[in-house]
Amino acid sequence: MAAPAPSQHPIQPIAGIAGAVKRYAGVLALDHVDFAVQPGEVRALLGKNGAGKSTLIRLLTGAETPDEGSVKLAGQALDQSGENRTRQASALGVRSVYQELSLVRDIGIAENMFLGVWPRRWGVLDHRDMRRCTAEALANLGLSLDPATTIAALSPAERQLVEIARATMGEPKLVILDEPTSSLAAAEVERVFAAVRRMRDRGVAVIYVSHRMKEIREIADTASVMRDGRIVSTLDIGEADTRDIVRMMLGHDEGKDELVVPRGAGKTLLSVRNIRYLPKLQDVSFDLRQGEVLGIAGLLGSGRTELLRIIAGQERADAGTVALDGIDVTGESWAGMLKRGLGMTPESRKDDGIVPLLGIDENTVMTDAKPVTAYGVLSARRIAAATREIVQRMSVKAPKTTTPIGTLSGGNQQKIVIGRWVYAGSRLLLLDEPTRGVDVEAKSQIYAIIRKLAAEGKSIVFVSSEIEELPKVCDRVLVLRDGCIVKTFAAPDINTDELMTASIAGQAY
Repeated sequence: MAAPAPSQHPIQPIAGIAGAVKRYAGVLALDHVDFAVQPGEVRALLGKNGAGKSTLIRLLTGAETPDEGSVKLAGQALDQSGENRTRQASALGVRSVYQELSLVRDIGIAENMFLGVWPRRWGVLDHRDMRRCTAEALANLGLSLDPATTIAALSPAERQLVEIARATMGEPKLVILDEPTSSLAAAEVERVFAAVRRMRDRGVAVIYVSHRMKEIREIADTASVMRDGRIVSTLDIGEADTRDIVRMMLGHDEGKDELVVPRGAGKTLLSVRNIRYLPKLQDVSFDLRQGEVLGIAGLLGSGRTELLRIIAGQERADAGTVALDGIDVTGESWAGMLKRGLGMTPESRKDDGIVPLLGIDENTVMTDAKPVTAYGVLSARRIAAATREIVQRMSVKAPKTTTPIGTLSGGNQQKIVIGRWVYAGSRLLLLDEPTRGVDVEAKSQIYAIIRKLAAEGKSIVFVSSEIEELPKVCDRVLVLRDGCIVKTFAAPDINTDELMTASIAGQAY
């Protein structure tokens, strides 16, 4: 392992792992890992899914105990077991914010901020103190939310920021942020960065996990790169070359991105005309052709998800029409659209895309039980055969088809979410943020899957907040802004700078 970059911080690390080994069912998740982070340091933790990042984090939070090696926090050995170990880590100042949020939807922000640590006065809950502390923590992130607002009433971005605000309360010494900006727009990302900088200035160490190299360069001081359960290198981010980092993550050179070569257009499959859905959508019209991948770019909150839900029959537009195969399907139900060959992957994989405790097989065939039914009874043999076909076709890495999908990496989960509609024979796929929270290798695999599906004649709408990925997969890209389609780009002339400019024009940043 390369030596850590020189630092002006104290020699005593706030968190240290020495010789850590961790195995799960014969799989070596961590292989003699040494890791240390100093007070006031922002350390990026990089690596593709399955590299060992999550296991390392779980050692620091006390959620896991190493099979070999030791963990120290603030100079004190983490030596408790079970739940006492996580309590010990928390008492020593460790806080974590995961990509999959842990907020309780049906109670207020203030109650969520103090879950399990209720402040009391004269033996009863001190709601006034809860609201005051919550308002202060939110204000530190630039949020002007009412502490009494329920989590269910917040947008996904606001929920993410509330979770981060909760982690900054009290006197944390180490804050771990796991993909904290995956659901945030540019202005909200800046709020997160501002919070990280404030923590750093107070001497708090921050471990920042992200697949977005642009963000890493902007916020991190140093970076540790993991591969196959080992830390390959720890380096100064200002001196690191992106290609070298990707090479360390993958163990080989990253494949060069190829521009999409436009094919001959097929017949029009989907026609959307003058859709209005106030206040998000004012007047949206476009056509989607057979075998085409159509990207939709736009800022968070621009109405991209709402547009997909209207097409899918999950929302009712105020005005406008939707036609499929030249047939007016305006107002058709979700069930009716499924019968017409539509499939949709949701923006939030955890909340709406998978049933974590069910197997890969059950998650795959839930879209259509008929092909795996014999004489009115589900056939285990047919389910297994159908799932094996999808697993192979989608390049899913899993020990067996009955493995709970929640134990897979984000990339493999997402492949199954897409694959269930391939299994169902859907010819129109609406993909909402299909690469969110997956690593660089899995993204490339998903791009290839989408291009192959298009070559087979399927029509795909691809919505993404990561503008840089649209030229890698789309035949055309529409820019949605101020409720309208303001610009159209066609491959191979899809330029990320022009896409970004068109998306944010007129926005105050």
